[in-house]
Amino acid sequence: MKRFLIGMIAVGAAALGALPPAAVAQQKLAIKPLAERKVAALPAGPLFWRIEHFAAAGDGGGARAEPAAAELGRAQAAAGPWSLIARSGGKVYLFTLGPPGGASAGATKLAEVGPIPRVAAKQYLLRINEATGPRGSVTSQHSHPGSEAFYVLAGEQTIRSPQGVLRVKAGQPETGRGADNPMQVSSTGDVDLRSLVMFVVDADRPFSSPAKFR
Repeated sequence: MKRFLIGMIAVGAAALGALPPAAVAQQKLAIKPLAERKVAALPAGPLFWRIEHFAAAGDGGGARAEPAAAELGRAQAAAGPWSLIARSGGKVYLFTLGPPGGASAGATKLAEVGPIPRVAAKQYLLRINEATGPRGSVTSQHSHPGSEAFYVLAGEQTIRSPQGVLRVKAGQPETGRGADNPMQVSSTGDVDLRSLVMFVVDADRPFSSPAKFR
């Protein structure tokens, strides 16, 4: 009887390994809120997200890095009314919503993402999320009451929607499809995904809602 049970377990394990990936439960993409703020109005003109990084300063010989608190202080000094500060991977980032072409003192500009589609609302939520996960991890189908944009730090992020498939590679900025658009986001690169996602949404509506592709 014992040998029979062991044999059955082995057969079951082999059968599971033979199943196609879709037949095995998918791992969820990890979504972590990093920063958010509500604002009563948006900047005038075309909207872009400016992404900047505040690097640690050496002590002259490069042997000792400046504490993260000092980087954070420089980011806070450079932040404006439509800015968000976030930490990801041990680094300090400053995200600023506004017209293109700006720059913050002491910061390294990584990208400008836009133009960002506007949304009409009584008040707005600006938010930064971090998306992480190994290849194959995926979100459920959902929508947001506003626009989003992406900047991939590592791996590849794929956004599937009724309009098609959008692939965003490391170091690439990309705007999303706009408000109330059904989507599903997944990690499709050869290395684990780490992505920064920027939102401008209606603050009086649920941030994320279940949605289905039609």
